Amino acid sequence: MPNLKIVYLVVDDFEVMRQVTTRQLRNLGADKILTATNGIEALRILRQEHVDLVLSDLNMPVMSGLELLKAIRADEHLRRLPFLMITSEYDRQVIQAVIDAGVNSLLLKPYTPQRLAAHIQKTIAYQHQQEEQFQAQASAILQAQPVMNTSTSESASNFAPSVPSCPDVTLPKDSRPSILIVDDLVANQLLLSRLFNNNYFVRTVDSGEGALSICSSDTPPDLVLLDIMMPGMDGFEVARRMREYPGSENIPIIFVSAMTDNATQLKCMSLGAVDFVSKPIDLKLLRLRVSNFMRYVEMHKQLQTAYDDMLELSRTRDVVDQITRHDLRGPLAGALGLVQAMASDDVSIINPKVHLRLVEDTVLQVLNMINLSAEIFKIETGRFQLQPQPIQIGDILQRIVQMASVTFSEKKLALKAQTDAQTNGKPVHALGDALFCYSLFQNLVKNACEAAPFQSQVVVSLSNTDPLRILIKNSGVVPAEIRPRFFEKFTSKKISGSGLGTYSAKLLTEAQGGKITLDISDDDNTTSLWVTLPRVL
Repeated sequence: MPNLKIVYLVVDDFEVMRQVTTRQLRNLGADKILTATNGIEALRILRQEHVDLVLSDLNMPVMSGLELLKAIRADEHLRRLPFLMITSEYDRQVIQAVIDAGVNSLLLKPYTPQRLAAHIQKTIAYQHQQEEQFQAQASAILQAQPVMNTSTSESASNFAPSVPSCPDVTLPKDSRPSILIVDDLVANQLLLSRLFNNNYFVRTVDSGEGALSICSSDTPPDLVLLDIMMPGMDGFEVARRMREYPGSENIPIIFVSAMTDNATQLKCMSLGAVDFVSKPIDLKLLRLRVSNFMRYVEMHKQLQTAYDDMLELSRTRDVVDQITRHDLRGPLAGALGLVQAMASDDVSIINPKVHLRLVEDTVLQVLNMINLSAEIFKIETGRFQLQPQPIQIGDILQRIVQMASVTFSEKKLALKAQTDAQTNGKPVHALGDALFCYSLFQNLVKNACEAAPFQSQVVVSLSNTDPLRILIKNSGVVPAEIRPRFFEKFTSKKISGSGLGTYSAKLLTEAQGGKITLDISDDDNTTSLWVTLPRVL
């Protein structure tokens, strides 16, 4: 499919805001931009036109952005459409409802073009990650079909439109909060610049026109110190025109003027000023007032970060749930196989007590893995603290291989377990978490058995080294296109897989202070996974 230009749909009931967003998108290189005034109109456009990305305001009449998002996610043909919600909402319950409805990214007003571009990149990147998993599963399903007509194949190729990334975002070199000083006298500019240069990024202009140019630019200031009496455009006109432009309407203004009568101060306040400072300036008082309003600026930035964290936390929970479900399949399938074997008339089952012990161990491991989901969540969110214990790693590997031999008996694999490494006649012990080890090696052995060709060999071996080295090796090689991202999320091409097995294995290995590496031999047609873990000396 050819690489298409992104088609944007901007949904906002405020006409000026639609125009501003459209202009910013065009500056980012967008060619085709559609607009709608509410959710109902947006849905009508989406069902008639091809759209790659929706940018919608949250609070709108007729149909809100949240209602639009829910309608899109409920529509079979639209549900994978990337959705960026733009809002000034401060109620976290509302934001959580938006996250639960399946939004891809949240952008808090007011925002700069750089932040808009960054969130568009995040929206597309995350959706592409989701689409890769969907396309892998769809591809596997299509390949499983004996015959596929042309029309069906074409419709499958349209599931995920190919879209380019947004231009790279270049942020200002000075990331400190910024102040714009507007005064026609150079002496006043220098005085105020020296007062704030150490703590803030300060810019100065000597005219109202210059102030409006900066305030409507891609890098507007966080606060404006505005003189009133200036030649040409005075401070009143600057403030009035700032309030007419969505990108600058919320920038705090502190008037600094020698005009101190009540009428002047009332007019300043009516134009949306947050404070008034009279000349001659009390520098200590001005510094304090600026500091107070910069706290508001920082709170706004922190709120955007908080919303980003809420969204990421929600995604992390989803991933952890998928990992847990994925990890449970292997032992449950093994336990079921054992029970079915004992229930059959197979005379090869000489010692049913051994099988019952395996079933018991497996059920206990399943119960433990349910508890494991909370630990994975802590790892993903950086809150996990390892409490290492000695682990008889050879015993864990042996049990996993026994279960795999039952689960994959139909493939007639030759599973070799070389796990009896010893020191001074005693089994070697790893230093880590037994549940983590069981989960990660169960995943890796299961993946190796699934990937191994029929009647081929899978080897699991433990080397008596420091650190301990565990090898899982199977015939067959990982496809070349997957190798660079083998341990990333959603790399699976299996219909039933979650794409999280190797990702969770890496997560659990590194949480124990170990390492995991992939070794491919195209000449020998083998795939080897090496896991190192700290050992008890």
